[in-house]
Amino acid sequence: MSRIDLLLLHPPSVYDFRRHAILYGPVSDLIPSSPVFEMYPLGFLTLTDYLEARGFSVRIVNLALRMMNDREFDVPTFLSRLQPRAVGIDLHWLPHAHGSIEIAKLVKQIHPHVPTIFGGLSASYFHRELIEHPAVDYVMRGDSVEPPMHQLLTILNKGGEPGTVPNLTWKSNGLIHENPPDFRPTSLDYVDLSPDRMIRMVLRYRDLQSVLPFNGWLQNPITAVFTVKGCHHECVTCGSSRQACATVSKRTGPLFRSPTNLVQNMTAISRFSKGPIFLVGDLRQAGEDHALDVLSRLKKARLRNQIVFELFEMPPPGYLRQIDRAVANWSLELSPESHDPAIRRLQDSTTFFSNHAMEAIIDEALQLHCQRIDVFFMIGLPRQTRNSVRESVSYCGQLFANSDRRLSCFISPMGPFLDPGSQIFEHPEQFGYHLFAHSLEEHRQLLVQPSWKQILNYETNWMSRDDLVEATYDTAEVLNQLKLRHGRIPKARGEAVARRIQRARALKHRLDALPPGQSPDQGTYRELLGDIHEFSVSTVCDKRELFWRRHLINFKPGGILRAGLRRSPDIRTSNP
Repeated sequence: MSRIDLLLLHPPSVYDFRRHAILYGPVSDLIPSSPVFEMYPLGFLTLTDYLEARGFSVRIVNLALRMMNDREFDVPTFLSRLQPRAVGIDLHWLPHAHGSIEIAKLVKQIHPHVPTIFGGLSASYFHRELIEHPAVDYVMRGDSVEPPMHQLLTILNKGGEPGTVPNLTWKSNGLIHENPPDFRPTSLDYVDLSPDRMIRMVLRYRDLQSVLPFNGWLQNPITAVFTVKGCHHECVTCGSSRQACATVSKRTGPLFRSPTNLVQNMTAISRFSKGPIFLVGDLRQAGEDHALDVLSRLKKARLRNQIVFELFEMPPPGYLRQIDRAVANWSLELSPESHDPAIRRLQDSTTFFSNHAMEAIIDEALQLHCQRIDVFFMIGLPRQTRNSVRESVSYCGQLFANSDRRLSCFISPMGPFLDPGSQIFEHPEQFGYHLFAHSLEEHRQLLVQPSWKQILNYETNWMSRDDLVEATYDTAEVLNQLKLRHGRIPKARGEAVARRIQRARALKHRLDALPPGQSPDQGTYRELLGDIHEFSVSTVCDKRELFWRRHLINFKPGGILRAGLRRSPDIRTSNP
């Protein structure tokens, strides 16, 4: 077994979800992962690149995905076969509040003297509560922690105490220490995301399954590339807004990658995969000159990958034509959140665009070579009512009628949790929200409730938890019918979604009828036990709608990755 200086473990949302009977709901239908949230943060990859370039060996194990794909995968036995010098566990997204701590407990039971290090935005927000847990030794705060992690591992290997490591919360002899947040980079160019290192990791451990980003990635090999950390915008529900970054990462503005670094990284990815490259963040946040510099370099790079651009606000005339000249295959992602401009303004007071402006951009994109436009709406916004949600879906019908099959619309509940650090999480009453959980432990307990209605950590003055759930299923049915009518999805796929919505809604009503604290009957329990797909995946839409068309994807793992596809030494028990 190769030496492991840092073992990075990605936990499932709930441990062990295979032995729980929970209706998770459609909270993950519009992201690549399932309700287990098996997609690990990109920080795993940048940490790996930074540390291995400096002589440390790192191994990523996506425990959530391994457990999803094999009901007999035995986590304790698997971990007992490894001998890491340190273990890192992500608590980036709050839905991992249960699984992350349970994995930390397992690590401490199996390797009591191995330090456990937590990181991620949610870990940073709850670092004081988290460090008090017996299974947690260190919490690395912030969203850019590669150099501090290098300092910490170096000190731990020498047997020292990390009093000088910035951004670190730690404990020693019963005392808790909170080191100052002194590491604040001014650019993201100091670290990269190297696909070559991931390939070498697959080869080193003969374990492709543990490195895959999410379930189904081989069929939908999209690669996310961060253009920025943080944001100029002030969306009140967002955990990466300007306000949230100031609260969690102690940073007053966003960090950008230079055009040179960004396009070099995209070029490296293109040699590894011909799948889509999703640029996370609107390039124009860093200024018009920055965006045009990126496009100029992309034109010279001549990448064949589909490049997906996000727009947070509507760009000036000519911007899309510049994208069209620079990139052969491109798509757009728009997130108006609501059809109602007044609600949109409440969601983000720093930016406002009219429906007319958005429709003009859509029209222009469709006249160019844009191959796909996805438009996203949310449920659970400030002052949003059930009627307003219905009107958003009606607006989707208007967009369908005035476009072609390249445009599709999606709507999803905001859940299961509001983002810690967001304005609404910090000041719920001010925005008309009521929170059912505030602490990390309270969120941990919510995650094991029997249905996603009880898991939601909020309701609003305009929609109760019941309203949020019913509005989700109502609008999912209508939007599914609109997609069928306008030829956005095949008939068989739409009919399957309609059946799943009906079954999930019926099961939800059965769970709602239970007295508080009572467990489901044996039939319902058996239906839900260990299930994540039957009632909680592809309900508001078929997840394949998020996939790019196959003729646009030409994923070529080649001989190196095929070697990694050989079955790794899975650890199984005799019982499922």
